[in-house]
Amino acid sequence: MKTRYSSLVALKKDAMKKSERVVQQANAALNSASVALELSYNALKNIQMPLRGSINDFVASKTLIAAQRDVIKHNQDWVEYAQNQVELANEKLKSDTIEYEKFNYLELGEIKQIIKLQKAKESKELDEIAVMTYNRNRQEAQK
Repeated sequence: MKTRYSSLVALKKDAMKKSERVVQQANAALNSASVALELSYNALKNIQMPLRGSINDFVASKTLIAAQRDVIKHNQDWVEYAQNQVELANEKLKSDTIEYEKFNYLELGEIKQIIKLQKAKESKELDEIAVMTYNRNRQEAQK
């Protein structure tokens, strides 16, 4: 049944669905960032320091560890950013859902009111038909 809120409800539902997709994408990005962080920690654990050798080996190892720490820092920042994006997406989804529910509630209320008016009109028509039938039967009985 079409009401004055039907188009608004459709728009709000589309906005809510879009927000749900954004939340899913943000969660996927957070998962990717978490996996990358875990992998960077594992890579740091797998770096072995030379126990003997030239100073160049020690310097290269130290440089490799410093680079891996930079990668870890970058991945930590990425995880933090992804978590913020998930929070923002969830807040947007929440507000879009509230808006959708609000207009959906108004539409349902209007539909109930329309149905109530239709039932009253139908009842009145049935009463008129019953009165006309009663009067006709009464007239026929008097003849």
